[in-house]
Amino acid sequence: MNRTNPIGIFDSGIGGLTVVKELEQILPNENLVYFGDTARVPYGSKSNEAVIEYSKQDAKFLLNKNVKMIVVACNTASSVALNDLRKSFDIPIVGMIEPGVKAAINKTKNGKIGVIGTHATINNKAYSKELLKQNKKLKVFEKACPLFVPLAEEGMIDHPATKLIAEEYLSELKKKKVDTLILGCTHYPILSKVIQEVMGNDVVLIDSGKAASSIVENYLQGRGLRNESHQIGKREYYVSDLPQKFKTIANTFLGKPINDLRKIDLEDLF
Repeated sequence: MNRTNPIGIFDSGIGGLTVVKELEQILPNENLVYFGDTARVPYGSKSNEAVIEYSKQDAKFLLNKNVKMIVVACNTASSVALNDLRKSFDIPIVGMIEPGVKAAINKTKNGKIGVIGTHATINNKAYSKELLKQNKKLKVFEKACPLFVPLAEEGMIDHPATKLIAEEYLSELKKKKVDTLILGCTHYPILSKVIQEVMGNDVVLIDSGKAASSIVENYLQGRGLRNESHQIGKREYYVSDLPQKFKTIANTFLGKPINDLRKIDLEDLF
């Protein structure tokens, strides 16, 4: 494995760009290859079998780009397909669930942790299972917040409607007096300002993508695989559909325009 090989990141769509943003901040010299499966988004409404199959195809695509490790920047795929991916491919694979859980456990003081995510992530109880596996004394409260995804993609960050929906979704978590809230979807950091405002400043928000980026850094450093180049790494972006829409929304998620974006055919994944 060459240390200059890129890190591969995949997501069902565009939300994983918040993970790319964190990786760029913590590992600016690393080369990154991102694949967004925009033709089959969202994974959250698909069966577990379909998500596993799609995730394997996404991973194979990245492996063909000679990546040195893969980041599953999708909470649904992380909750459903991570174990199958690790069994199928002989390469380090980091998901969103374990890093987010570790970060939340380190931050909570009263042992009450909230989790918000898509219906699939919440229904699979991915976070609550892992949290209670780590510490049975924790009290975990989960809530699906499906409307947060379109609000983030529409860039409605400061819109009054977003505040009203956040208040509706988060009211029961506030009543439970959680002191730590896991943002269990990679879209949600885009709305972190309004989520923080609704929850109050005493509640710590956990960005799973940020936590996963720290895991990636530690892994590469510990195995001598960190890119020691003094140049900013190369970025390659691939999507399976709607490249123009992806480009438009990407500016909100990355905070900058995307230049190197290519569309691939779904047949290339099979």
